[in-house]
Amino acid sequence: MELIDTHTHIYELESFGGDEQNIIARLTDAGVSHAILPNVDLKSKDEVLAFEAYDPTRFHALMGLHPENVNENWKEELTIILDSFNDHQYYGVGEVGIDLYWEDKFKEEQKVVFTEQIALAVEKDLPIIIHSRNGLEETLACLKKFDKQKVRGIFHSFTGTIEEMNRIKEAGDFKFGINGIVTFKKSVELQETVTKVDLNEIVLETDSPYLTPVPFRGKRNETSYIKYVAEKIAELKGCQVEDVATKTTKNAKEIFGI
Repeated sequence: MELIDTHTHIYELESFGGDEQNIIARLTDAGVSHAILPNVDLKSKDEVLAFEAYDPTRFHALMGLHPENVNENWKEELTIILDSFNDHQYYGVGEVGIDLYWEDKFKEEQKVVFTEQIALAVEKDLPIIIHSRNGLEETLACLKKFDKQKVRGIFHSFTGTIEEMNRIKEAGDFKFGINGIVTFKKSVELQETVTKVDLNEIVLETDSPYLTPVPFRGKRNETSYIKYVAEKIAELKGCQVEDVATKTTKNAKEIFGI
């Protein structure tokens, strides 16, 4: 059974430093053939590239400025991140988007940063990995500035409804990242959505070291736990876990060209 983790931060030294070889061994045992590594800011840029270097045929770096890291220095950081696409072949633009969960102090700056990164993705024909929390309307407004035929990627850590999925699909060719949240008892709405949605519309992710699935909730998450997400989706849809693996893996390969 082949699985792909379309969103993992296993490169973070603070959480995983010194444990890289064990992590790689465990994800290999779990059947993970590829892991997508989205960047978050300038600090993580070198960490992303260092982890990709362990095995560039399996680990694939993305580059972007996360909305929570848009601050007073956003112009300088964004310029460096955008320029880095001239020096390295990234598999996508991300993790980018709008996040107004904690505060909206840099709301307008987030919209500018997100829009510029969408433009780069369109220019280079790359997928974008979108982080949208408490900012769906703003996210869609930014996306709708572009030709929907040229915008594609993944809505990361999706927890919404079928209706929200349909609105998002009107803005571009998007799949929806499902992670450990789907295993949580209180995630009734997401579980209902997964029950209804076609497997062709979703991909698997861990967002490790965060959002650890049951039965390891409360502990550090890692890519090898992607199998528990696949198993929960199979349970909800009443199908074999191999079916979930086959279809979501196909979706991920098409998005990232791997």
